[in-house]
Amino acid sequence: MSSPITLSAQQLTRFHGKRRVVSDVSLELRRGEVLGLLGHNGAGKSTTLQMLAGALTPDSGLVEVCDFDLAQHPELGKACLGFLPEQPPLYRDMRVDDFLIFAARLHRVAPAKLADHLALAKQRCGLTDCGNKLISTLSKGYQQRAGIAQAIIHQPAVVILDEPTVGLDPTQIRDIRNLIRELGNSSSVILSTHILNEVENICDRAIILQEGKVIFSGGIDELRHHSDVESSFIRLTAMSGNEGQKQ
Repeated sequence: MSSPITLSAQQLTRFHGKRRVVSDVSLELRRGEVLGLLGHNGAGKSTTLQMLAGALTPDSGLVEVCDFDLAQHPELGKACLGFLPEQPPLYRDMRVDDFLIFAARLHRVAPAKLADHLALAKQRCGLTDCGNKLISTLSKGYQQRAGIAQAIIHQPAVVILDEPTVGLDPTQIRDIRNLIRELGNSSSVILSTHILNEVENICDRAIILQEGKVIFSGGIDELRHHSDVESSFIRLTAMSGNEGQKQ
């Protein structure tokens, strides 16, 4: 029996001015699955994830999170998901514990459960020894961990990560990839990237966007045997010089 669907999007379309940046994108995410959203820079990945997270309203289309229509029941739908935008929403003058407790309260975690949620999020993100540190003093990799921790502090069914490894060094990339794999054991995860190797390493399925349209949707084995996709992203990585392909 297939795992239940935790997130569903049907025919999402979004314009920036008169330009259509996302066109009729549909996808499904199942419990325990890690889905990679691949695409060149400017392909519409971030816009798509913002619509899935309820941070941006689609001009047309439908998003459901845990069977809640985000347009009709935004509070109920958003309570079931955690979101890390490309620029982590961090208050750098706060200590890690204070920031995560603040995030938990925004997500309406019950006061009696705050300590347990905080401890688990820090443990999963490798922040156990960082609770009293100012976020501004953390390395970029650890700031990214804090960003992921705020996205999972309320233990959501769906976790949405926008370019979670951008700008990290090879060791940090490896650690974040391991964390994403672990998150996939208990939550549904969708992440965006322009690194083919990243999707092959950590995802169960992939969707490729090109100029806002889905040009590929399938499993990782199918992706590996899709010669046009493979060659396209090898060329992209060579042009961008991204260190992620070396991982």
